[in-house]
Amino acid sequence: MHSRMWLETHEAPATLARQGRLHDERFAALGERLRAAPPRAVVTVGRGSSDHAAAYLGYLTMARLGRLAVSLPMSLVTLYEAPLDVAGTLAVAVSQSGRSPDVVEPIRHFRAGGAETVALVNDTASPLSQAAAWSFGLEAGPEYAVAATKSYIASLGAAARLVAHWQNDQSLLAALDELPVALEAALSVDWSEAVERLQHSDRLMTVGRGLTLPIALEAALKCKETAAIQAEAFSGAEIKHGPMALIEHGYPLLIFATRGPAQASLRQTAAEMRRRGAQVLLAAPADVAERDLTLPLAPVAELDPLTAITAFYPMVEALARARGLDPDQPRHLDKVTLTR
Repeated sequence: MHSRMWLETHEAPATLARQGRLHDERFAALGERLRAAPPRAVVTVGRGSSDHAAAYLGYLTMARLGRLAVSLPMSLVTLYEAPLDVAGTLAVAVSQSGRSPDVVEPIRHFRAGGAETVALVNDTASPLSQAAAWSFGLEAGPEYAVAATKSYIASLGAAARLVAHWQNDQSLLAALDELPVALEAALSVDWSEAVERLQHSDRLMTVGRGLTLPIALEAALKCKETAAIQAEAFSGAEIKHGPMALIEHGYPLLIFATRGPAQASLRQTAAEMRRRGAQVLLAAPADVAERDLTLPLAPVAELDPLTAITAFYPMVEALARARGLDPDQPRHLDKVTLTR
């Protein structure tokens, strides 16, 4: 019998297809508005997995549109009442439940201050959806496992869809239409070697760079909450600035080296860590000879993070079970966390 986490992960392809079918027209309207009145900067609002998805939005926005993007420290609004000048900015909140006050209140604050506000939220009847001027359903449907999977993938898809429509990039939009097929392929990739090699680990370093850093962050979180492994995520550019001191013989690293400008440096990092005795799991496309895990390809390289995390989720679910844990019921955690 499959866990809820496994089942929900396997709903991701249909989720992405449904999202595009139901919301492309409205995303196009938002994109037209943003082109007519370009925001001076983008601010993202989110916690946990949602913040990781927002980081992907930030990278994609800066890389493609040249607009500065920053993740908001939400306590500046909810606790410190900082006098933020938000007029002319775009504030994008990402959330599954849309009910946590520290996500809702900043969007209300930004909207009152003259910002354009957008909610990418699974529950379109939530306070967050009502607070934003533009609300888009993730279309993931009910998600019962505590560990978010399909809603995270849906958040990445919505982020890419927002950028594609803002830029009016027909090639990226076409790639998003093709993405559900690539996600189906990602779900069938065999990452059992990672389960075997990590089953008895109590620590792990996950590594990405650029568009894959949000994936490394998400992977570390899932290793902690489902498999009870103390995992930390780092940019491949940061490894030599302190974290390398942790590396000793057998220290496990999971490195996401998707296509794109960062791949060469991540492959170099993998090679150097191997020379230092680390147990490296290099996740890379099939044309990378030294890979340990095969990363399935998306229709375009900028969407590879979505296929990468889709391949990762079944592995970490299996890893949790191999360690005698229930991936649907992480210790001390609830589905919705209400914070300020």
